[in-house]
Amino acid sequence: MKVDGRWWMDFFNKIYLVTDYRTVCDHNLTRKEVSLLESILKPGKKDDILDICGGYGRHSLEMAKRGYRNLTVLDFSGYMINVGKKIARQGDLNVKFLKRDARRSGLKSGKYSFAFIMANSFGYFPEDRENLKILAETHRVLKKGGKLLLDLADPCYVKNMLKPRSWHEADRDMVVCRERNLKNDFITVRELVISKSKGLVRDGRYCEKLYDRGKISELLKTAGFVKPSVRNSVSLGGTKKDYGLMSARMFVTALKP
Repeated sequence: MKVDGRWWMDFFNKIYLVTDYRTVCDHNLTRKEVSLLESILKPGKKDDILDICGGYGRHSLEMAKRGYRNLTVLDFSGYMINVGKKIARQGDLNVKFLKRDARRSGLKSGKYSFAFIMANSFGYFPEDRENLKILAETHRVLKKGGKLLLDLADPCYVKNMLKPRSWHEADRDMVVCRERNLKNDFITVRELVISKSKGLVRDGRYCEKLYDRGKISELLKTAGFVKPSVRNSVSLGGTKKDYGLMSARMFVTALKP
């Protein structure tokens, strides 16, 4: 299955918020993720925190509700950024949103105390060198002693348990069908979204590079990080639903020396 390497540039739009509603719009799941993030990173309320590839900023918005004051969400999708801005305005939440490429953010060096990439938003490139650019850029914008958290798909689960085909009703109108293909450490997915009233509304493909404990640690060290720590087989969504690549997760932390 071939996937356009630029798939991520326009994939995260209005349809995505419907097809992935059960995860990206599940406020209970978001609260669990943020609580885990807090327990791992232990950020201060006044620390500068960067939410990379954060979509509409659901984690930062939740953190703002908990009293964090200096949150920045960076994402390439203009649609998602605008959704996040609207939610922040409506809730009077102090979150800054930036439409940027995570490989070239243009942010000031050494500004942030903490950075995180949540919910399988890392590994969109089949080439290690492109994924490495995101880590290197994150290293650049972190302060000395700054900490990074990565939330990745657990490769052991994906290789042994992930269903090659699945479908679910996203809402009363849309049905989502996915075909997954795993080759080596690279998963490709074809997604068909069918509207009961309008017919086929999406025939898209996306991909993700899987990293095991050793490979992600090596990549982080290449980017300049030290003391990588890995916690795998984490399940936050429960067992009643098929959460796909988010069914079992691997949380990785590393420090900028």
